[in-house]
Amino acid sequence: MAKTKPTKVLLVTTEAVPFAATGGMGEVCSALPRAMNKTKKAEVRVIMPLYEDVAFNFKEKMTFVCNINVSLSWRNQYCGLFEMDYDGVKYYFIDNEYYFKRPNPYGYYDDAERFAFLSKAVLELLPHIDFKPDVLHSNDHLTALVPVYYALEYKNKAGYAGIKNVFTIHDINYQGVYPSVIAGDVFGISEENLGVVEFNGKINLVKGAIVTCDKITTMSPQYAREIRLPEFSGGLDGILIENRDKLCGILNGIDTEKFNPETSPSLFKNYGADSLESKKKNKVELQRMLSLPEDADVPLVCMIGRMVAYKGYDILRKSINKVGPDGNILDTNIQLIVMGHGDADIEGYFSHVQKMYDRRVRALITYNTDLMIKVLAAADICLMPSRTEPCGLTQMYACRFGTVPLVRATGGLIDSITDCEKTADGNGFMFEEYDSDVMDKTITRAVSVFYYHKDEWRAIQKRGMACDFSWARAANKHIELYKSL
Repeated sequence: MAKTKPTKVLLVTTEAVPFAATGGMGEVCSALPRAMNKTKKAEVRVIMPLYEDVAFNFKEKMTFVCNINVSLSWRNQYCGLFEMDYDGVKYYFIDNEYYFKRPNPYGYYDDAERFAFLSKAVLELLPHIDFKPDVLHSNDHLTALVPVYYALEYKNKAGYAGIKNVFTIHDINYQGVYPSVIAGDVFGISEENLGVVEFNGKINLVKGAIVTCDKITTMSPQYAREIRLPEFSGGLDGILIENRDKLCGILNGIDTEKFNPETSPSLFKNYGADSLESKKKNKVELQRMLSLPEDADVPLVCMIGRMVAYKGYDILRKSINKVGPDGNILDTNIQLIVMGHGDADIEGYFSHVQKMYDRRVRALITYNTDLMIKVLAAADICLMPSRTEPCGLTQMYACRFGTVPLVRATGGLIDSITDCEKTADGNGFMFEEYDSDVMDKTITRAVSVFYYHKDEWRAIQKRGMACDFSWARAANKHIELYKSL
């Protein structure tokens, strides 16, 4: 029997660890290709911008491949291509200093033009690399034009036929919405093709990707179901229902080697499921480091994630602001660490709360993996009260470190966490209604188990640590999807 050839996949992204990352997508776009390549059933390469802040020690190892000019509307721009192998994956880097030699990946007035150039460059470069992909796999609104341009301009060109397009929605809240008047000037999309990307009188790049790609994936099965509902879809529920046969949810994985309490160099003391007493050492050392009262027996609650309202920071704020005879959540005997960055108002609020509750609260306004691991190893409860959550990685990281997740029932949180009071194999606590009172009651329930039911608490920790959140599972699901196209 002839051996099946590996499926060739070119994954298009705007970020990947360790070259550039602002959040979870950067983790996914490095870990998933690595895991798929390990199976030998797929050959996955990654293409992304060569940003200014890609570390010099990586740049000096890159090899120049070629340079071409890329036409975009009336522009004709230089495009260089470099490559390097890293951790079992070949990475391509698109060079254009006008667009990418800037201090940050995103947040500029011309982001629409910058990433339209990226999408066009990916397609223009295909004949110049020794790799014809079977699948182009694009990610989120900033690369949503890859399937659009392929459908409008490239699928009938010599050398381009037969390529399938997969588009991943990491977060439906980001859709790439722009005034329709810039379609020709910025995106190079003609009036006759405007309908492909037009939605409600504006350009919507995610809508364009949905209607032109062959498959749509999301970060979890539950999120794939939720985004077809008006309250979760950002207005695209009708389009997603029309294209529901394309839609598939695959739960993300995590790097189980990097997030391993037995070996992680970030910990003050390593431990495992059979040595959970050593977890307390991490709590006391972190308390000392952050100038919190050192108490191994006080419940330490952490909340780690982008500081935006829908991640649950708004209902946590309501819990802290409560007045009345019962007080607020911080009047109970807990310590709270919030970590992340995002909206200035939310950052400022929690910095203020830290000053008010100096012996109970720390606000770490940063994104730092080493510190995040220290916090997860020290904490007892990981709070994720999201209004919507495409997948969530932090609850999986928390399980690895024996930190019990307390989550709201949405998206990937439903697919990864089960309530310990509803099933014998529960690995966390869950609440349904997006409400601060309901969340507070669930926190009180968890704290009660922590204090008064030590054996049950230890069992929940061990069940979480035993969960299989490896990328191997997600990698095989993606490969099955590619082969079905």
